[in-house]
Amino acid sequence: MSGTIRRLQENWVYGGALSGVVLLALAPLLTAGWTLGERLVFLALPVYMLHQLEEHDGDRFRAFVNEVIGKGREVLSVPTVFIVNVAGVWGVMVLAIWLMRGIASGWGLIGVYLLLVNAVLHVVQGVALRRSNPGLWTAVLLFLPLGIWAFAQIAATAGAVHHAVSLVVVLALHGAIVATVRRRLAAS
Repeated sequence: MSGTIRRLQENWVYGGALSGVVLLALAPLLTAGWTLGERLVFLALPVYMLHQLEEHDGDRFRAFVNEVIGKGREVLSVPTVFIVNVAGVWGVMVLAIWLMRGIASGWGLIGVYLLLVNAVLHVVQGVALRRSNPGLWTAVLLFLPLGIWAFAQIAATAGAVHHAVSLVVVLALHGAIVATVRRRLAAS
């Protein structure tokens, strides 16, 4: 069983990319009757899955972090990348969609902030390092336009609590990644 888990951890991105294409194809049927803002939040999940292909194909992101931040040491492991992306991105996106449709559309901001914060971090890192990074192009070309459009649609119906909680959830997710890398840096 551990061999199967390891293969899932090493190859999740390919199933995710294919699932993203399927979700995009099914989106008009699955989101019929939803508001435009809710449809855009739904699209955030398959668009994120396609972004992850650029970011993680061939283990690019993990290798980049280990090379640039870890200076050759493993500060980001395969299991961590898997958990962050499957539970921390897909799981959080699914939760945001459920909350948005079941409780209040303002909870869709979780998915919107996930796109926007990630895009900003890719751009800031690219500028700071004066080089491209895995995921930069889809962050700029897909996340920013979709995130801004979805924000414009959802923000009008959201309250201050939706904004605050959504932003805290997304920042906490990214903060957990940074904390993991820093902890591993300190231990090595």
